Amino acid sequence: FKADSAHKKTTHHILLLSLFAFLCSGEAKNIPPYPGPNKMRDCYCTVNLDQEEVFRTKIVEKSLCPFYGEDFYCEIPRSFRHLSFYIFDRDVFRRDSSIGKVAVKKEDLQKYHGKDTWFQLQPVSADSEVQGKVHLELRLSEVITDSCIHTHIYTHSPRGLPIVNGQCDPYAAVSLLGPSRSDAKKTKVKRKTNNPQFDEVFYFEVTRPLSYTRRQFDVEEEDVDKLALRVDLWNASNLKFGDEFLGGVRVPLRVLGQAGVHDAWYFLLPRENGGKSVKVEDLGSLRLNIVYTEDHVFPTEYYTPLRQLLLHSAKVEPVSASTAHILGEVCREKQEAAIPLVRLFLHCGEIVPFISAIAHAEVNRTQDPNTIFRGNSLTSKCIDETMKLAGMHYLQVTLKPIIDEICTEHKSCEIDPVKLKESENLETNRENLRHYVDRIFNVITTSGVRCPTVMCDIFFSLRESAATRFQVDQDVRYTAVSSFIFLRFFAPAILSPNLFHLRPHHPDPTTSRTLTLISKTIQTLGSLAKSKSANFKESYMAAFYDYFNEQKYADAVKNVSVLVFFPINLRQSVDTLSNILFVLYHLKRSAEVEFMIKRAQGRKRFGMKNFKKRWFRLTNHEFTYHKTKGDIRGEGALCSIPIENILAVEKLEEESFKMKNMFQVIQPERALYIQANNCVEARDWIDILTKVSQCNRKRLSTYHPSAYLNGHWLCCKLSADTAPGCTPCTGGLPANIQLDVDGDRETERIYSLFCTYMTKLIKMQEACGSKSVYDGPEQEEYSSFVIDDPQETYKTLKQIVSAVQTLEQQHTKYKRDKFKKTKIGSQEHPIGDKSFQCYIRQQSESSTYSI
Repeated sequence: FKADSAHKKTTHHILLLSLFAFLCSGEAKNIPPYPGPNKMRDCYCTVNLDQEEVFRTKIVEKSLCPFYGEDFYCEIPRSFRHLSFYIFDRDVFRRDSSIGKVAVKKEDLQKYHGKDTWFQLQPVSADSEVQGKVHLELRLSEVITDSCIHTHIYTHSPRGLPIVNGQCDPYAAVSLLGPSRSDAKKTKVKRKTNNPQFDEVFYFEVTRPLSYTRRQFDVEEEDVDKLALRVDLWNASNLKFGDEFLGGVRVPLRVLGQAGVHDAWYFLLPRENGGKSVKVEDLGSLRLNIVYTEDHVFPTEYYTPLRQLLLHSAKVEPVSASTAHILGEVCREKQEAAIPLVRLFLHCGEIVPFISAIAHAEVNRTQDPNTIFRGNSLTSKCIDETMKLAGMHYLQVTLKPIIDEICTEHKSCEIDPVKLKESENLETNRENLRHYVDRIFNVITTSGVRCPTVMCDIFFSLRESAATRFQVDQDVRYTAVSSFIFLRFFAPAILSPNLFHLRPHHPDPTTSRTLTLISKTIQTLGSLAKSKSANFKESYMAAFYDYFNEQKYADAVKNVSVLVFFPINLRQSVDTLSNILFVLYHLKRSAEVEFMIKRAQGRKRFGMKNFKKRWFRLTNHEFTYHKTKGDIRGEGALCSIPIENILAVEKLEEESFKMKNMFQVIQPERALYIQANNCVEARDWIDILTKVSQCNRKRLSTYHPSAYLNGHWLCCKLSADTAPGCTPCTGGLPANIQLDVDGDRETERIYSLFCTYMTKLIKMQEACGSKSVYDGPEQEEYSSFVIDDPQETYKTLKQIVSAVQTLEQQHTKYKRDKFKKTKIGSQEHPIGDKSFQCYIRQQSESSTYSI
């Protein structure tokens, strides 16, 4: 596609075509056995756009029914004709051999959208593996002799040819075919390009028809009518088995018509009668789940009315009458609505008030505190999606090291006596599993200080709503948060680390079983249920959980629930390090003010850069230090660093000043070097300062781990004191990790959902009218909608319909203008573009839904 997101913001006539594919490669079955003594195969599956491989699964060894269970999500960056899946058999000594393929045409993707489907594997033939297009120009030459006419063939520039074995050296073979002739010519070979520019002209003599006279020549008669031009693209290969076929085109000369000229682009097609005769049923089948969406995105001003309605949702009273909540009501699956809503609200910085509003409404509708946020509501799905987007880095730094270790060690942790292998010991396995659970539980419960701020703000809102609603239940303020932290965030990531980018592939069966057992235990630990052993259906899990029936585990869950909303508590001034540690870890210390040693920052031109003891104070606005303890309560700060000026907080190498437990607070013009009293305090200060400053827009992505002394940096030896850092920052989210969201694209997705569920919007309007007129039990057909205020909801529905109708008119106008300008045979729509022809046919056969 040609559109550019930067251009579309300012140019009215440019439209962005957005293509997304989510692919779940499930499993294959009945793969033909290997023709040898060992019948098993080592198979893997690839995902291809035409002939370009974009993803490869893990290798499943020694199986004829391999299970992959891998998900692949991508934004498609170019046009394509087929989405293909190939099953390969790994060969250690030779090139991997292809077993079969599934090729789904672009126009057929919607038929399989969101469905688990078994596809029969088709044979893979070199003659059918084609992609790309070619530009041809044909004309009848004016040079006519008594016995022949000259046909002028001009071969222009093929585009998008496949790369074969890492290279593409294409040439074209041009043939004029007829009942009794087959003349062939070749172009020169173009080296190392899959977009060659041939620009060669070929002449063919055409025998004149019997009806020919010097005054008239009808190209539709006799010989000419039976002639056809064949253009085949080949890859010049030095291999012994010859050149590889890249695709071909067959053009009958009757297309010249009366004008005697034909100029068009063609899609390359497979060679006729190519390939071996293989029974389809002999190759097995492949189960796939394909989700494919295609959005046409207009410039940002087109979406202003709908976007304003959506962003205003948090302020609507009641929130059930808001545009975003209504979208969740009409969608078949809450996940459909949650994904674009969360991305749009995150992009616009409105995610916290929106989720707080819908969460507060859900809590007020909940009767039992034990079921709070346990259903698949819009609130739960939106928080899940927010955690996936904002918490990915948090998962990486927290879980990835231990998950990598578990996958590498391959220790058996099976504790089900029925599944235990003969060579395994039950007690050893239990000890292995208990060791892993303890380690993962510890890294989770001590990681709260690194939890992203947006998640902390949401969790604080959940806690307050739950505590207000269920004042008798003292644990609900913890379970409201832990249900998301443990059950919906960490446990799924442990269970399927490949889905959260913690591992490149789905774990092997043994490791997968270990992760399943760990995930079950972590879920139960985080639930704070009164009788946890009763949560397990399996007796062996209940027995194993007895190891963790200690109060310290419940206390740790409560502590991390406090920890993740700590940034909100910073709005109340925290004066001392001891107070901070008390809030974070519930340490039983006296609330004393402690001091640290700092090095002079060199703010004075001739001042000495010596070390002095100072009293430090942190609030949510500033980080200050004072000469005496008494000055903290007054206004006598020797130095005040605004939180927004903190660019990074990192350890300082001991070699800088030969002093331990040092860290640096990096500011725009200088760094403040501080020595803590011990390594724990140093780590705590680094975590806390990083926490409160991690959303600063100018945060650094790199820093200098050593000091600037004697005219150069000790770490990288650069002489300029303004030289960029030489080491990646470790704390918080680096500045270069940004959420890549296009707000207009998400609004377009929401518009598409409203169009899809327009009948439900109409029914919801009817439900509002029914509830307003008849003040009695609601009709059964309307019972699925949450309508707290019929009049306000009806008002919002009218605004939604108006905004959607306006966008629909813009889409209709764009399509109409596009069809007027579209030329079949152009480079954008070559002859043979079945997906575009199918699209035109659908538009002509079905009228657009009238709102």
